[in-house]
Amino acid sequence: MGSSEADKPLRRIAASFEELAAVAKQQPPGAMDAAAFSRACSNVSVLFGCLGIAFKFAEKDYVAKVDDLLEASKSISTLPSMVELDIQKDTVRTVGSHTRNLLRVKRGIDMVKVLFEKMLVTEGNSLRDAASVAYAQVFAPHHGWAIRKAVAAGMYTLPSKSQLLKKLNEDEESAKAQLQNFVRSSAPVIRYVEDLFTSRNLGIDW
Repeated sequence: MGSSEADKPLRRIAASFEELAAVAKQQPPGAMDAAAFSRACSNVSVLFGCLGIAFKFAEKDYVAKVDDLLEASKSISTLPSMVELDIQKDTVRTVGSHTRNLLRVKRGIDMVKVLFEKMLVTEGNSLRDAASVAYAQVFAPHHGWAIRKAVAAGMYTLPSKSQLLKKLNEDEESAKAQLQNFVRSSAPVIRYVEDLFTSRNLGIDW
C-alpha cells in the first residue's frame, strides 16, 4: 500500500487544523469558514472509529453532529454567522440546533487533543490512561452515570498504542510529529469556538 495522504489520516487531520489555526490566530480573529471547519472535524471521525467500543457513543454522536454542520455550511458561510442565526431564532440550546451541535463537536476535538497530549507523555503501549484522562476531563462532566459506566467498561477493549498507530498507517516516530502538530494547531481552534460562545454570554457548559 502506498503512503499517500489518503492512507495517512493523522497527517490529513493535522494539516486541516493548521489551516484553521491560521484563521483563529488572526487579530482580530477572522470569520472562520464553516465548511473548512466542518471538513477538518470530519477528518477526525476516523479516530473515534479506531478507538473501538469505548468511544462508540462519541463516534455516533460526533459524526452525526459534524454531518449537520457540513450540511449547514452549504448555506451558512461562517461559524460566527451560524451562531448569530441561532441567537436571532432563539434556538441556541434547542436539541439539533447548529450552535448546540458546534459545541458538541468542539468537545470531540477537545477530547482528541487531550488524548494526544497524554499519548505523547505516557510511557508504554497502553492507551487506557490517556483515554481515561481525556474522557474524564472533557466528556464525563456532561454524561449521566450509565454512559460513564459503559465507557469505563469499554476502556478494557481499547487498542494498544501500536495497534492504533498501525490502523492509522503510522509508527511511533512518524506519529509523534503529527500528534504534536494536532495538539498545537487544535488549541487556538478550540479557543476560537469557545470564544464564539463566551463572548455572546452563551456559556459552554451545557
